[in-house]
Amino acid sequence: MFYYIIKFFVSALIIVLISEIAKRHSGFAALVASLPLTSLLAMIWMHVDGVESIHIAELSSQVFWLVLPSLLFFLLFPILIKQGLGFWLSLGVSVTATIAGYFVLLPLLRRLGVQL
Repeated sequence: MFYYIIKFFVSALIIVLISEIAKRHSGFAALVASLPLTSLLAMIWMHVDGVESIHIAELSSQVFWLVLPSLLFFLLFPILIKQGLGFWLSLGVSVTATIAGYFVLLPLLRRLGVQL
């Protein structure tokens, strides 16, 4: 149980740090946020938990493909904000576009033989 508490707090700490850094230095916070910290933590926790390296490698490959639709969010959100749509509407439209991107990409990847 203590191990899960450690995992929880380390993971949460990174999110809090990024949001606090962003208040002062958005560029540096963006750099830190763009790092694959969630994936790195997941892979480290998997390794510590004794998961075979091949499964960790599979996760890494799958994350690569699934990051692609999420890029829609990061392209669309600032454009919508700059067009004056407002935060919540821009967020909603960007998230919806990202979800649509997943619905388009997943069947395409299956057709190309990419295992997810």
